[in-house]
Amino acid sequence: MAIPGVLIEVNNRRLLARTMGAGAPAVIFDAALGASSLSWSLVQPEIARHALTFSYDRAGFGGSESGPMPRTTSRIAGELRELLAAAGVPGPYVLVGHSFGGLCARVFAGRYREDTAGLVLVDAPHPSQWLNPTAADAWRLRTGVRLARRGAFAARIGLAKAVSWLVRAGTPNAARRMSFSLGGPALRGRADYFLGTLNKLPAEARAEAVAAWMRPRFYEALASQMESMPQSAREAAAVGDLGATPLAVVTAAGPSERRLEEQQDTLRLSTRSRHWIARHGGHWIPLDDPSTVVEAIVAVLGQARG
Repeated sequence: MAIPGVLIEVNNRRLLARTMGAGAPAVIFDAALGASSLSWSLVQPEIARHALTFSYDRAGFGGSESGPMPRTTSRIAGELRELLAAAGVPGPYVLVGHSFGGLCARVFAGRYREDTAGLVLVDAPHPSQWLNPTAADAWRLRTGVRLARRGAFAARIGLAKAVSWLVRAGTPNAARRMSFSLGGPALRGRADYFLGTLNKLPAEARAEAVAAWMRPRFYEALASQMESMPQSAREAAAVGDLGATPLAVVTAAGPSERRLEEQQDTLRLSTRSRHWIARHGGHWIPLDDPSTVVEAIVAVLGQARG
């Protein structure tokens, strides 16, 4: 289901938030790099049976207005804290972050210890991935920034709106061809990934997700997040020992040996940590295997309350 959103003003800009449920501690959701609160559509209603839940769109994404640049994890964590105060959601919180949102949640937990009751990292990258990127990762980052800049241009002149209309009209092949004409060879192989992720959303949420692709602010914020990835990784790596803060680490199915080593290092952040491996699916665990994410959050809630 697509939970209705409310615009909340923070520092002269409005950010979209979705709340559901009741009970402390509140569970706060932060989405992946280019995703919005809609990516929690299958998880948030389940957790709302246990506690107050709060998902939101980072500045520039989804229904939220643009925010100041650069879009680093420390800036995003600070904005989230201000948003929660403006929304009247009391802490401490159980923070749940997927992918890049996991880096943001990790920085929040490190900077605002008194506001953190627990932490759930859903297939979040290890900071070392972007502190010392491989040649392939560095190329991916540069390519992503370039494509996002082109996307912002396309949105300003209406091409992104045309692609979005083709997706909604049920003509994905035409949408792919138009995307390729805009992005060039670098976009091949990625269009299916993005369109496939879109199709994992509940049907009633897809139109809202596609609408975000028409706005230049989406691509501008995305480009800034990617450009700032080395700085964001340094901020996440600087988070030290979290003591006995309950921590759950959720990993995509079939992890490599290197990935398991990274996740074991993350588990050492807390003396009360536990590892989950998704039963199936890929990186988009909140949509591929939401039940595993729900299990991990409920476990951390129990520890935080205990």
